[in-house]
Amino acid sequence: MIRFRRLALAALIPAAALSLGLPEVLAQTPSPAPAASASPSPAPSASPTPAASASPAPVATASPAPSPAASASPAPTTSPSPAASASPSPTAPPPAAAATPAPVQTADPFGLETTLEAKKVVMVKGTANWDSAFDTLIDAFKALNTLLDKQGIKPSGNAMIVYTSTDDTGFTFLAEIPVEQDPKNLAKDMSIGKSPEGKVLKFVHRGSYDNMDNTYEAITNHLDDKRLEAKDTFIEEYLTDPLKTAEDKLVINVFVPLK
Repeated sequence: MIRFRRLALAALIPAAALSLGLPEVLAQTPSPAPAASASPSPAPSASPTPAASASPAPVATASPAPSPAASASPAPTTSPSPAASASPSPTAPPPAAAATPAPVQTADPFGLETTLEAKKVVMVKGTANWDSAFDTLIDAFKALNTLLDKQGIKPSGNAMIVYTSTDDTGFTFLAEIPVEQDPKNLAKDMSIGKSPEGKVLKFVHRGSYDNMDNTYEAITNHLDDKRLEAKDTFIEEYLTDPLKTAEDKLVINVFVPLK
């Protein structure tokens, strides 16, 4: 059997902290103390009752004293307002943090149970060595596409590879392309048939064909953990056209039929 490497992924979530200081408010708090010293001045304002003429002069001098006190009082009231305005700013980061898990929701499902429906396909048999596996599969797809292009037949679905047997040196396979009408003049090893059907587990591979060993090892581990028994065959559905897509940009559904 082929040994596969296992790839482990880890994610780190950074954390941030916010601190606020109010030196100006503390600096202004002693200022009301002088205002308190001005408060005795109103005491003479009560005594001015005997001398009505003298009372106007202290009142004029006393009025500036309360005015700084009044001016000092709005100063503290204005300073809390920035503090209140600062409080909404810490509440802004939580939405950003809530948006972070969004990519997790869009992650590809792994081991999703689904059911395949049989489709009419034109197929070609082939064998390949692991060292040149992808090139062999590409040649098979090219042969099928050439046949369909000559007869003006458009595929009705994604190209597929059905692995019928594997060993340490290579594998046998069926390259299949769904069609709605039967092509004519089929070449050697080509035929019309049906794609696999039935209950399967769906896995998604993104990247080059050479890196699929990681995906298949993860699939094997998943089956072992769930104590599931798979059939001797498995299917790859190429969501991106392997003839036009860079190999490291491939997106492939891997279907594992269960017993």
